[in-house]
Amino acid sequence: MSDSVPRRGFLFSGAVIGAGALVSACTSNQPAGTPSSAAAPAPAATAGNDAPGEKVVIGFSAPAADHGWIAAIAKNAEDAAKQYSDVEFKPVEPTNDINAQISAVESLIAAKVSALVILPNDGQQLNQIARQATDAGIPVINLDRVFPDKLSYRTWIGGDNYGMGVAAGHFIGKRLKDKGVSDPVILEIQGIATLPLTQDRSKGFDDALKTYGYKVTARQDAQFTVESGTKVATNLLQAHKKIDAIWNHDDDQGIGVLAAIKEAERSEFFMVGGAGSANAMRDIQADSGVLKATVTYSPTMAASAIKLARLIAQGRGMSDLLEKQVPQSITLASETVTKDNAAQYLPLGFES
Repeated sequence: MSDSVPRRGFLFSGAVIGAGALVSACTSNQPAGTPSSAAAPAPAATAGNDAPGEKVVIGFSAPAADHGWIAAIAKNAEDAAKQYSDVEFKPVEPTNDINAQISAVESLIAAKVSALVILPNDGQQLNQIARQATDAGIPVINLDRVFPDKLSYRTWIGGDNYGMGVAAGHFIGKRLKDKGVSDPVILEIQGIATLPLTQDRSKGFDDALKTYGYKVTARQDAQFTVESGTKVATNLLQAHKKIDAIWNHDDDQGIGVLAAIKEAERSEFFMVGGAGSANAMRDIQADSGVLKATVTYSPTMAASAIKLARLIAQGRGMSDLLEKQVPQSITLASETVTKDNAAQYLPLGFES
């Protein structure tokens, strides 16, 4: 997650993906009635990469919006496409069924779209259909969960999963070291343990903690759901009578984690979240509970993926880079949101 309004500004000039476009894409996920100066549609693009080009059709496939982050992914993609008169946005029905997503992508290949943006339920299992698209001459922009075969996609864009773990590990490690804690009980609540992205997050967390002489006491996965978050947190709280810190990978499942903590009436530890939901940021701002920080993994990456797909389909590069073509890989940096900077990041948050 790397803009800097901040996290993504360095990738594009103001003409391509300025702060206004990012905020507009993200605040569309605010609850009805929430005031926002960014709620109005973005003005028509007129210059640089945003100058109108040949008409392109961008196919889009992602998992079903069963939690806030995925819902925000779809909304960001749709909002970005609407900014361009030369883009026809062609989404297929979102699904969490692997075979259904394969069939949906097959329909986009048959329709001969100009480019495909795919956030696969599982990169390994959808690798072959992405390769079929590429072999058919359709550039694939691989969003977030990576396809293992680089021949299956033209460009990958996603968050820094390893960096998320590093950011969480440094926040927890420094805070505990400053308190003089020598042998802390540190718990980790993962998302889906089998996904490479989860394993990268845990590796980054382990590596950062090692620099302070710490290690994870126990880790368990909670499947990115509120219900599992509650169940897993309840089990961990019962198993550990004293806890110093918890890192929860996902702010959506964090709703369940925090509910379990409240039910158990535990407050001797602090917690770090993951992804950067708006509700988590508001809790951090209030500073009235155990949640003290979250590390970003912004769904605005979907808006960037649409913009990249448009440029690639039109045979253009990025106007603020010297290279003539869009890069093959873009990794967005993960940043740490605390009560000191939550107001800056809140407009980019998504509602869980």
